[in-house]
Amino acid sequence: MAWWKAWIEQEGVTVKSSSHFNPDPDAETLYKAMKGIGTNEQAIIDVLTRRSNAQRQQIAKSFKAQFGKDLTETLKSELSGKFERLIVALMYPPYRYEAKELHDAMKGLGTKEGVIIEILASRTKKQLQEIMKAYEEDYGSSLEEDIQADTSGYLERILVCLLQGSRDDVSGFVDPGLALQDAQDLHAAGEKIRGTDEMKFITILCTRSATHLLRVFEEYEKIANKSIEDSIKSETHGSLEEAMLTVVKCTRNLHSYFAERLYYAVKGAGTRDGTLIRNIVSRSEIDLNLIKCHFKKMYGKTLSSMIMEDTSGDYKNALLNLVGSDP
Repeated sequence: MAWWKAWIEQEGVTVKSSSHFNPDPDAETLYKAMKGIGTNEQAIIDVLTRRSNAQRQQIAKSFKAQFGKDLTETLKSELSGKFERLIVALMYPPYRYEAKELHDAMKGLGTKEGVIIEILASRTKKQLQEIMKAYEEDYGSSLEEDIQADTSGYLERILVCLLQGSRDDVSGFVDPGLALQDAQDLHAAGEKIRGTDEMKFITILCTRSATHLLRVFEEYEKIANKSIEDSIKSETHGSLEEAMLTVVKCTRNLHSYFAERLYYAVKGAGTRDGTLIRNIVSRSEIDLNLIKCHFKKMYGKTLSSMIMEDTSGDYKNALLNLVGSDP
């Protein structure tokens, strides 16, 4: 499933709006779950993982109106660890959540380039514009300027190019002549000369539509006798390589890309909880069901079975609720 189509499919949704929804009793249930000594985590899970994001915003409003407290701040004070991180993530409106993840990736020492690459390479132009707007509103600075301040060299250039969202083209029109020219230019920029013309790679990967790029990748393979992925791996390294490969993966199949992100978040020793939480929360109302199907095809295991092996307690129960039943 190519990436620009992945945004319009209802069957992909694992978390749906609750029917017969009334925010007031939900807010009361949450208040009682956190009142006094001890917290009823299961009650919190039952309410928040079974409501859509829009419904959670209404519950937060009702909570403030009834009890004079901010729901997210109350949850933060009552919960802790990974479970707190997951539940708080559910309370953010979608674009503000992605803006927060980008902000967190850049603040303090060291930049988590992987988070920035993942979000920028997999979102549409309209989504990127909403994320930039939310970022500026919440943090008082420009996302583009913060990325420029926090990264350098070709990585900075590819991230800024991706942020422009020039890859959207739903018309699906492909000029075969231009696709061949792009493939020849990529070959000349990488395989034919000593050293790599990185800007040529960046320009083509970041400004051409996904349908066009798929044709470019086909032509490239005929000319170079190797896939574009293999060339990127041999010609670049580090975060720039990761960024270019991510663009290629998202172009080829967005759901497979997210399945891979989730797999490596739970595979082996230690869990990359940030990646796990971010991708389950942000895809649960878009295409998580489709990602689960790809996950099973690619790895021969279900996402929920790996979450069960790899996590525990309330954190595990909340994740499993969000992921829903196995494909």
